[in-house]
Amino acid sequence: MSMTEQEARAWIEGCVPRGTMTGLEKFVAMILDEMPRQNLIAASTAEHIWSRHIVDSAQLVPMVGGGGPLRWIDLGSGAGFPGMVVALMLPEVRMTLVESRRKRIDFLRFMAESLGIADRVAVAGQRLEMLDSSPYDVISARAFAPLDRLLPLAHRFSHDATLWLLPKGRSAASELEAVTTSWQGDFRVVPSKTDPDAAIIVASQVQPQGKGQKGRR
Repeated sequence: MSMTEQEARAWIEGCVPRGTMTGLEKFVAMILDEMPRQNLIAASTAEHIWSRHIVDSAQLVPMVGGGGPLRWIDLGSGAGFPGMVVALMLPEVRMTLVESRRKRIDFLRFMAESLGIADRVAVAGQRLEMLDSSPYDVISARAFAPLDRLLPLAHRFSHDATLWLLPKGRSAASELEAVTTSWQGDFRVVPSKTDPDAAIIVASQVQPQGKGQKGRR
């Protein structure tokens, strides 16, 4: 069974300090308030925003583990999932949100300012193809593109130790199968906490097939 709203809020409350929970609640309120002006999330999921969107994003955080500062890039951030949720949960993260739609760009910047995290959340308001290459420690993408399109587009933002966190629906296994002849690395399919039919592709050491290990940049 899918996670209920009550279960989702309880899961988050068990993971974060009260101050972070307050920030997430404000984030949710801002999205719901903006919904009449732009379709940030599917209207059918608005009543299930904690389970369908907040926990679905937050479940990526434990996969990163502890440690120092992280440079994280979130592709196709839309309403801020998962990037804004991660930035609220992890104060040590410097987050780049990639979004090309003007109204979404403006709203993401407004939210970062309102939530007090604009000093470490940058909104790259352009298509990924136009963004200058730069190495990131974590690359996330939720409903951005199928894996066979995503990897060629995003690989120039990775380094030897980059962790890829790619939430997928039921297509995770089939998307992974489609790239096995063209890409190599450590790929895992991890079940989603919010939906028994969904999964997350977790990958590291991702390289085009036939390429040796890159030098660190």
